[in-house]
Amino acid sequence: MKILIVVNDPADWPLAIEEVEVVAARTYLTSPVYADLQQARVFNLCRSYKYQSTGYYVSLLATARGHKPLPDVTTIQDFKSQAIIRIASEDIDRIIQHSLAQIKSSEFTLSIYFGHNLAKCHEHLAQELFKIFQAPFLRAIFFFNEKQKKWQLQSLSPIAANDIPEEHRPFTVEMAREYFKGKHRGIRRKRATRYDLAILHDPDEQEAPSSGKALQKFIKAAEGIGVGVELITRDDYGRIAEFDALFIRETTSVMHHTYRFARRAAALGLVVIDDPESILKCTNKVFLAEIMTKNKVPTPKTAIVHSGNWMSLAENIGFPCILKKPDSSFSQGVVKVESKEELAIQAPALLQKSELIIAQEFMPTTFDWRIGVFDKKPLFACKYFMAKKHWQIIKRDDAGHKILDGNFETMPVEDCPPSLIRLALKATALIGDGLYGVDIKQVDSKFYLIEINDNPNIDAGVEDKILKDELYARMMRVFAQRLDARRRGSGW
Repeated sequence: MKILIVVNDPADWPLAIEEVEVVAARTYLTSPVYADLQQARVFNLCRSYKYQSTGYYVSLLATARGHKPLPDVTTIQDFKSQAIIRIASEDIDRIIQHSLAQIKSSEFTLSIYFGHNLAKCHEHLAQELFKIFQAPFLRAIFFFNEKQKKWQLQSLSPIAANDIPEEHRPFTVEMAREYFKGKHRGIRRKRATRYDLAILHDPDEQEAPSSGKALQKFIKAAEGIGVGVELITRDDYGRIAEFDALFIRETTSVMHHTYRFARRAAALGLVVIDDPESILKCTNKVFLAEIMTKNKVPTPKTAIVHSGNWMSLAENIGFPCILKKPDSSFSQGVVKVESKEELAIQAPALLQKSELIIAQEFMPTTFDWRIGVFDKKPLFACKYFMAKKHWQIIKRDDAGHKILDGNFETMPVEDCPPSLIRLALKATALIGDGLYGVDIKQVDSKFYLIEINDNPNIDAGVEDKILKDELYARMMRVFAQRLDARRRGSGW
């Protein structure tokens, strides 16, 4: 694979690195030689990544050409997002505190060269930041929060090559050489299969969307059609570019590494399930309520609640009613309110955590339908029964721990009421063409949408009870079809 270092002016490039071609940014952007180049890796070391600057366009066009830029456009945008930087700081808080524990000043600057720092005591922190914000040369600035008595990441920015201190340059060249020789985890592996699929999972997650047995069935199904599979975890963020597709089998959230994985994979041109847009839409019930109402999808009586209107729920929705945090899942962040007195306690408590929440009419049923939809087609149909002597499928204690599950019944899609399937397909068409679990209430012969879940459960012996191994095979065939279509479209 050809390695290109793209800079504003090669005459100003201060580092001598063998077997690497240094290219002027304007040449890379305009020359057909580079536009037509196959199997290239671009390291964008332009002076600025400002929006619509030369450096920005280098990463943008490198992505379009399949050149896997470092940094990619997603990372460039992340540099500017205080929200992303704050989340990253929280994710690696333990490592930050350990690495900077002996620093006596109130501010500290960490220079990172291809994931490494000169000081061995900061090596772990440098590597973790490089996994999240992949850019060749990075400057991380930390400050000590006196109120919280802890270090926090304040900002991240690229380091221009000319700004690398003279005494750091030999180390920088050494780290670059090691990186380009493949002594890292970012260069694509030699392909032994048609495509490489990464399945993101958390082996320690108690209520994961797929059990270990189900994951093995996905792997077997993929390998049966020539798609290689590797199980990855959150620590493999820096390796996304090695793969052609990403399948997230870990509970998703926008304020979570799963969303960052999806965004980066999509930016790199991978086939992604769940795609970031589906995560964004499905994990926010305020969005779902608004779009379903606008498109006349039948739902229980629903209201978007804020601090100025929660008092009117008694008249508009009635009791009992259900209050939901926008990002509630697995029956968590959902409360049943029986009276005005309970409403006065629960609504303000939830509104302290979110400007908007959802209120829904309570529809007592013995089960909820769950229709699995993938690639705009029904995949499975289950009845999830309420936990014994409880109004939800999962009964939890006050700490949120699962106490009891309800039973389930899986049935052939073709045996389900046609209007049920039509409702599931109509609702998910408003979201996308990914993998969704559609929760629906049935009252007599009428059906009402409760919510759409991205990343729904697919467990061995439950959702696959009818199709068995064919369920996994169908899903992997869709991945292969999308990868084939992408290859034909991009020419790679």
